[in-house]
Amino acid sequence: MSDVLLHTAGRAAHLTLNRPKALNALSHAMVRSIAEALTAWEHDPAVETVVITGAGERGLCAGGDIRSIYEDVRAGGGTVSAEFWRDEYRLNARIARYPKPYVAIMDGIVMGGGVGVSAHGSVRIATERSRIAMPETGIGFVPDVGGTYLLALAPGELGTHLALTGAQIGAADALLCGLADHCVPSDRIERLIADLADRPVHDALDGHVRPAPEGELARHREWIDACYAADTVEEIVRRLLAHGDPAAKEAAETLLTKSPTSLKVTLAAMRRARRLGPLERVLDQEYRVSCAALAAPDLVEGIRAQVIDKDRDPRWSPATLAEVTDADVDRFFAPLGERELGLAGPDTTTEAAW
Repeated sequence: MSDVLLHTAGRAAHLTLNRPKALNALSHAMVRSIAEALTAWEHDPAVETVVITGAGERGLCAGGDIRSIYEDVRAGGGTVSAEFWRDEYRLNARIARYPKPYVAIMDGIVMGGGVGVSAHGSVRIATERSRIAMPETGIGFVPDVGGTYLLALAPGELGTHLALTGAQIGAADALLCGLADHCVPSDRIERLIADLADRPVHDALDGHVRPAPEGELARHREWIDACYAADTVEEIVRRLLAHGDPAAKEAAETLLTKSPTSLKVTLAAMRRARRLGPLERVLDQEYRVSCAALAAPDLVEGIRAQVIDKDRDPRWSPATLAEVTDADVDRFFAPLGERELGLAGPDTTTEAAW
């Protein structure tokens, strides 16, 4: 059976990510299947709405297939992964610009690449079961799939907090951060999907949307904004430890378990994303960063520790924030020449970043 199930029901076309045992992790073939379906449906007058869901009970999508990235880097230097990201990021941009309503059912776990195929959509539905995150710093990587674009738009420094810590958020916090538009109880999702077959999206939503359960971030805005406004990761950690709120101390302790290089590159990427403007420019930047990560030690080590050996004890290199130099960070943003993603046109990423 296909890893992406396609069907139409009335006026709606449906994409179902269908790898439930792998929590619907995205493969290159799945990305291509989604892109092909979107092209066909864009030109089909019978299709008025596209709906994306995940098979199984656990969630929409846990992200990209990072085990395959580990194997590719070890066997072939990461060429296959770079091609996967090229198509995936182009798909993320395509979703953001799709001319028909694109309804993402963000029920359960939605992380990494799962955010990329949902949070760029025009209608994003969270539920009380939603657990949304960009957890890349924990595997020696950096938020991608337009994640730095989305998080840079969040109020204050909430996006910086989420990008650096990889914290999971629920429906209310997703609404606050601009990662979701509506909350629909999970037990009403099937009825909502049925209504989308017969009615325009906002008519179908009427009667299903409910207030989200109380979130966490709003009551922590004071220390999040104050601490994460710092210019360096070291200063962010210092402020968090000095603040006095137990949640701030916990955030600092979380940061100190992440890849030091990933933290510094993520902070730089977030700050640059705020200045870059359109999503396409940010995706071009993310592609440079992602390709650079393939040649750095922490991505393979992070995947090893979390997924391959599962010892949860990564040996980061460099091991401390102090050892990561500005030059180390700058290398992640170096132009790729002929290998640029090029969504925003020739050589616009660096110029716009400064």
